[in-house]
Amino acid sequence: MISVAAELSGMHAQTLRTYDRLGLVTPQRAAGGGRRYSQRDVDLLREVQRLSQDEGVNLAGVKRIIELTNQVDALQSRITELEHELSARRNAARGSALVPVERTSALVVWQPRKRKGD
Repeated sequence: MISVAAELSGMHAQTLRTYDRLGLVTPQRAAGGGRRYSQRDVDLLREVQRLSQDEGVNLAGVKRIIELTNQVDALQSRITELEHELSARRNAARGSALVPVERTSALVVWQPRKRKGD
């Protein structure tokens, strides 16, 4: 509930409503429309407060920092997924004659060696 989140974050409930309206924090909504803040939301509210009050970042800057942080987190997750996929492919290739290669647009021309007497 907004009152609990306000108390946990050390902010006024109206400030939380403003941050929600600005898109800084997006809590879940209850069936009746009330805001439901998770622990992650409360932590984010504290970070918004720290950046704006202690670091002097305006709210537009705070929003951009949050967006970039979320983007970095998503990219790091994707890198981890790709590393797992690559590892699985390497493990699968160890038992076969196939060797995984990087995708490229290079053209490779191969011709078998001519045998003596051909």
